[in-house]
Amino acid sequence: MIKRKPTRIELKLDDLDEFEAVKKEVEERRKQRNAELLGLGAQGEGAAETNGGASPPSGKTKANKSNERIGYDPTPVPDATARVGTLPSPPPPPSAGQPPPR
Repeated sequence: MIKRKPTRIELKLDDLDEFEAVKKEVEERRKQRNAELLGLGAQGEGAAETNGGASPPSGKTKANKSNERIGYDPTPVPDATARVGTLPSPPPPPSAGQPPPR
């Protein structure tokens, strides 16, 4: 394998300006996409700016995301008193001519 001397990279002021412009453009697109995903529209940009530039919270906690991922639904089951009316009726009493079942 042939070795060659390292290439010298020169950073110019124009390169820095171009980098900053592209960085701002990407940041704006990301803010707009986040606002569209959250359904906030133009209102989301103002919220992000008042939040110190951070994106708005998604509203889901780590526990909620884990529960959703594994399929766990922590909503409480209705208590037994709500189901009393839905229970089947007891069997009819045996007739007088038949012996009671054992």
